[in-house]
Amino acid sequence: MISCTEFIPAYSELFKFLEKQGGGAAVLDFWNYLSDNFLGNLKELVEQNGIRGCWMYWTHTLNEEAADFTMELDEEAGEFRIVMRHCPSKGRLLECKHIAPYHDYCGHCDVLYRRVLEPLGYECIADLSEVDQARCSLVVRRKRPASQAQPLGMTGVG
Repeated sequence: MISCTEFIPAYSELFKFLEKQGGGAAVLDFWNYLSDNFLGNLKELVEQNGIRGCWMYWTHTLNEEAADFTMELDEEAGEFRIVMRHCPSKGRLLECKHIAPYHDYCGHCDVLYRRVLEPLGYECIADLSEVDQARCSLVVRRKRPASQAQPLGMTGVG
């Protein structure tokens, strides 16, 4: 049986092809299609279990992919965090000597998961600043009502 990691270079090449044919919009359309049609299990887990559904989803998928990661779940605060110490997908692409990875390969994770979780009342904060070392992080947390949001840089006044 072929593991899913065997397809990683093909995905990267597909993203390049789509961009060449239709620009960045074609790649985004494809990622939206994937999110809408293949992440129903994440959506169901979060609908049924709240933020714990994220923990349940990624515990299964990241272990299946043999990723090197840590996860934190704070149900009281409504926050879930993944710190990817080594992404097997991006790591595999970086090891490939015969192809260059699609320039925004890791962007698909942000698009796919954000598209599922934001309509359910969560915000997603992806840090893709270290993807060239196969590292990233994702924070998912309940959106705060606008009345409770605090402007950036502001602390308690009074």
